[in-house]
Amino acid sequence: MQKVNESCQLKEYFNVVNGETCKPQEGEMARSINPATGEAWAKIPLSKEEDAEQVIQSARKAFAGWSSLPARTRGDYLREIGDMISEHAEELLTLETKNNGWVIDEYRYLAVVLKQIWYDAAGAAALLGGQGRTVQIGGGNFGFTMRKPYGVVVGILPWNAPLFTFTMKAAYALAGGNTVIIKPSEHAAVGSLRYGELLAQVLPPGVLNVISGTGKDIGNYLVGHKEVNKVSLTGSKATAEIITKATAHSPKSLVFELGGKSPNIVFADADIEQAVQGVMNGIYTRNAGQICVAGSRILIQRSIYDEVTERVKQYMTDKAYVKFGDTLNTTNTMGPIANEAQYKRVCSYIDETTQDGGEIVFGGKYGGKVLLPEQPEYANGYWVEPTLIKAENMDQKICKEEVFGPVAVAIPFETEEEAIQIANDTNFGLAAGVWTKDLGKAHRLVDRLEAGNVWVNTYGMVGVDLPFSGVKESGYGSDSILDYTYEKACVMNVNE
Repeated sequence: MQKVNESCQLKEYFNVVNGETCKPQEGEMARSINPATGEAWAKIPLSKEEDAEQVIQSARKAFAGWSSLPARTRGDYLREIGDMISEHAEELLTLETKNNGWVIDEYRYLAVVLKQIWYDAAGAAALLGGQGRTVQIGGGNFGFTMRKPYGVVVGILPWNAPLFTFTMKAAYALAGGNTVIIKPSEHAAVGSLRYGELLAQVLPPGVLNVISGTGKDIGNYLVGHKEVNKVSLTGSKATAEIITKATAHSPKSLVFELGGKSPNIVFADADIEQAVQGVMNGIYTRNAGQICVAGSRILIQRSIYDEVTERVKQYMTDKAYVKFGDTLNTTNTMGPIANEAQYKRVCSYIDETTQDGGEIVFGGKYGGKVLLPEQPEYANGYWVEPTLIKAENMDQKICKEEVFGPVAVAIPFETEEEAIQIANDTNFGLAAGVWTKDLGKAHRLVDRLEAGNVWVNTYGMVGVDLPFSGVKESGYGSDSILDYTYEKACVMNVNE
């Protein structure tokens, strides 16, 4: 993101406040950078505290009317949004690809997923939004509960998957009767601003608002405001710490979906080719490893270690398999790192590893000039090739810290017990993968791995019918209708 003057001839996108699009009050805009080229392609608002106050009041004003609607009526609105997605899917996916560099093929499924989430939220609003429990307390006392919305919810989005996280937060918060403010990352705001504009055409004014700006300029103000009742973050531990401090004077319900250093564990009795494909899909290609559940620690039983790493190498060094270039071209299989700051971070991990004497199994190169020499239009883009680093234990920095790029470590293990010990030797606990034909072993691993999500003989599959959350430093809570409502209890004395 770069500040710009108004003479720049780039398409502008605006905040969505009270059902209308509007510039920030000071009129300041910033460039949005296409990570494939390193060049500006759009302008986004650089909002300030007065703009944040405006969206808070918009959401607060709309809350009474929205929350008082019958749950089924709220569901009707959400279902209409689901119906609308198909009409604008291509536009939104194109914006998202330019926003953060994921190849368009990675997003093809997204239109279906977004529709499914809105439809699921619509059904959940009717089925769960107004339900409660009854309790026979005894002594002439009768207890019951009801589910109530929190009020104004702020959803803070990451730059790697804005439309998906926007939908998860907004759909279920709205289903529960809350009004919503979405703050996208300033590194990838365009798709969310346009998405909000489309949703505002369906929803009553002020029910959903979108504001673009930095965490320093508006983020702290939003989350710390006394009229904001809940905050849901998908992002980093560092941002979660800032939010925790900012809300200390005005405590509120928090949901944190943070990072991970997820183990993808391959046992000798696994289907080797299936496991190799799962390992690659868990960290490489398409999204370039920029996903919170990335299987960035590949644990391989020692007896098959050389075979697995060699097979992965053959795929990842095959130019017919890994193709860089135009992210809107469906034949290309891997995109760039989403922004310059993250690009420099990923490159620094590669450089530090080589300087410390670490062994790179394959990869290690970066930069558009190096990786796309015949495509000069991408010379300034943030490109990093798939990289695998050999590690004998968890002592290396790259084994402990989240890189968030197409960089993985391969760690050998001997026994099931050692695999569990290595897998759990991390401050994170978001996800894990297990590759084995032994059902008993699979169940033991699922039970003992310290992760909120475990996949067996597959990797990365999520669904609206399952929770998605982490443990340890990967956060807590989830974006579900139950998490966006609280249970109010009443005890009534019914004696005459």
